[in-house]
Amino acid sequence: MHRGRTLHTSWRSAHVALAPEVAWQVVASGAHGPQWYADAAPLRIRGLLDRVVRGPARHHPPPGRPLLAPGDPVGLWQVDGVDADERVLALTARVRAPGEVRLEATVTPHGPDGTAATVRMSIAFTPAGALGRGYLVADLPAREAVTELTFRHLIGSLRGD
Repeated sequence: MHRGRTLHTSWRSAHVALAPEVAWQVVASGAHGPQWYADAAPLRIRGLLDRVVRGPARHHPPPGRPLLAPGDPVGLWQVDGVDADERVLALTARVRAPGEVRLEATVTPHGPDGTAATVRMSIAFTPAGALGRGYLVADLPAREAVTELTFRHLIGSLRGD
């Protein structure tokens, strides 16, 4: 697993022994049942904390179709984009925060024969105002933990755990 971060973005990537098309079906799945983007423990906790402070987060189930589509509410997210050709999923958190929280997941081919994939996930925070800039710095350790645990959940989903 590879890890990285800037002040605004935390990311993880890993190679998986799945064809990119197969990995993409898991990353962008809109099927009923547990999904990594909705059911990872740190995301469930974040949604609960948002409800405590009367934020907008509600746990929305997946729409029940093979792939997510722009506009779908899922977990505590709103789907902003699903590019099946480029294999990019973009989500925006619907939570109370002094700025915007975005999650992006991508799947790219890996290896000479293209039978494996690289999966990358990033969580970014764009602050709004002075409160947001302070939150950006204070929230960095929590964002790192959420990114790590959510990515592990995603990799577990890809492995069938």
